[in-house]
Amino acid sequence: MPDSGHALVTGASSGIGAAIAREYARRGVPLVLTARRGERLDALAASLRAQVPVECIVADLADPAAPELLHAETVRRGLRIAHLVNNAGYGVPGRYLSSDWATHAGFLQVMVVAVAELTHRFLPAMEAAGHGRILNVASLAALVPATAGHTLYGAAKAFVIRFSESLAAETRARGVHVTALCPGMTWSEFHDVNGMRARVSKLPGWLWQDAERVARLGVDAVERGDPRCVTGGANRMLAALSKYLPEAAAQALIAGRSKDFRDTD
Repeated sequence: MPDSGHALVTGASSGIGAAIAREYARRGVPLVLTARRGERLDALAASLRAQVPVECIVADLADPAAPELLHAETVRRGLRIAHLVNNAGYGVPGRYLSSDWATHAGFLQVMVVAVAELTHRFLPAMEAAGHGRILNVASLAALVPATAGHTLYGAAKAFVIRFSESLAAETRARGVHVTALCPGMTWSEFHDVNGMRARVSKLPGWLWQDAERVARLGVDAVERGDPRCVTGGANRMLAALSKYLPEAAAQALIAGRSKDFRDTD
């Protein structure tokens, strides 16, 4: 990687975000790590500083002021962000009406608004430098038929994919690559946080990937300039089946297994 700028990774305290941070460190790219949990960030940073310089900024992207403050803090510290990884995310389990609007509003702030705003704030410097990379972590859930439960998750990730693909077309000629990373089932804390660990652990092993592989594939994809990266053959097969099967058949197939990976109560 010829550029000397930092990689800013949101949601870096665990899971795919931490794996992406480790992947960039392995490639010699200095890091700016951000998440809500400062102690987790500090522990990850301590493990990586033997490889690259690491800065930590504690921020909660559910706060509408956080993207602007995060950008301002990188400027204050004199950090040039050449790689932006919009990874922070989570799921809200259950039916749409089982959570209050404040819960959904916070979710949309993290999953949609913060992704768009951070990109808008960091992209101008990338274009001015003639080089930049933006990796937006989406999901296979955006590419298969929707199910009951976790109602806004697939919709938010579908936004991330379309946003990334449009932005990729706009910025490629200016030296900036944008990629939507679409992992499927990944071994991480995601399912512990949303209370689905026991249920999803019953899914067949061939559906799962480890976070380190997902991170490597994602960074490789954004370096190549691929607008979309679906990780793994099984996930690509599921995405293709959803696209080419008759719509009713694809919906029935996904709906029949939805209780294995969605809380619909």
